[in-house]
Amino acid sequence: MKIKIQDQTFVLHSSGALFWETRKLLLISDVHLGKVSHFRKHGVAIPNNVVSENFNRLTAVTEHFNPEKIIFLGDLFHSSMNSEWELFEKWVACCTNKIILVAGNHDIINPQHYTKINIDVVESIEIDSFLLTHHPTVKKGFFNFSGHIHPGIILRGFGAQSLKLPCFYQKEDQMILAAFGEFTGKHIIKPKQNDVVYAIANQDVVMVKLN
Repeated sequence: MKIKIQDQTFVLHSSGALFWETRKLLLISDVHLGKVSHFRKHGVAIPNNVVSENFNRLTAVTEHFNPEKIIFLGDLFHSSMNSEWELFEKWVACCTNKIILVAGNHDIINPQHYTKINIDVVESIEIDSFLLTHHPTVKKGFFNFSGHIHPGIILRGFGAQSLKLPCFYQKEDQMILAAFGEFTGKHIIKPKQNDVVYAIANQDVVMVKLN
């Protein structure tokens, strides 16, 4: 789905990624690589395909948009280095796009490891009147793109039917991206009257009409 914010065109993708057309920037938040290995280490049973699916999704969305830069809006890795770091290094080696990480609260891996594979690690990015962060941030004169929340929405049907979906959550001067990772969970939001919600349903992104 294409939307306009401050006369700029953005594409909301069903993966949870957002593409800034004019700047050719791909924004991705909350991949949480390494989370599967972290949980398995602590005895949590998780399907084997979850790890590979994250990398397949990263490859697919990158090839789809062919951006000049990929900006991860925090929580790229879930915890300390584990076996998934080697897979990430291989993915980066095959990626010709410039990569920047806006550090999130889970990004505890020493930035030197990112530097070695030509990834810049920063606290935030300002481009024109847009502010890119991990935590939702209010700054006068800026529209903020962020992550961290893993927003989700519950759609209720007739009777007791309900459906919990990931979503993009837009406020007046802010949009919180859906979590990109396959094993991240959702925080159910409670939109206010002027908020806009774009739910992700399978391969589609749809605007949700709020009561």
